[in-house]
Amino acid sequence: MSVVAINTLTVPEAARGELEKRFAARKHSVDGSPGFEGFQLLRPVAGGDQYFVYTQWATREDFENWKQARQPAHETNGKEPVSEQANLLEFEVVDLGE
Repeated sequence: MSVVAINTLTVPEAARGELEKRFAARKHSVDGSPGFEGFQLLRPVAGGDQYFVYTQWATREDFENWKQARQPAHETNGKEPVSEQANLLEFEVVDLGE
């Protein structure tokens, strides 16, 4: 059963361009991770200041293994985070049958 993780990032308007630039520079950094199925960065369009980082994984174990092994981008690039707050939401994809 696939697992979806959505990281909500609160980003001030002045830092949004930098956030997108950083994600663009690393957009394929997760591609080779076991069980990784997809990624999207979602930009707010109707007000608000939250971006959503959507990833999908084949199993919860794949996601947990990736989480434990990764280093946050700001630790590897030496730059300060541009988000003010981050929260992680986790979901299982429901099989609704045919």
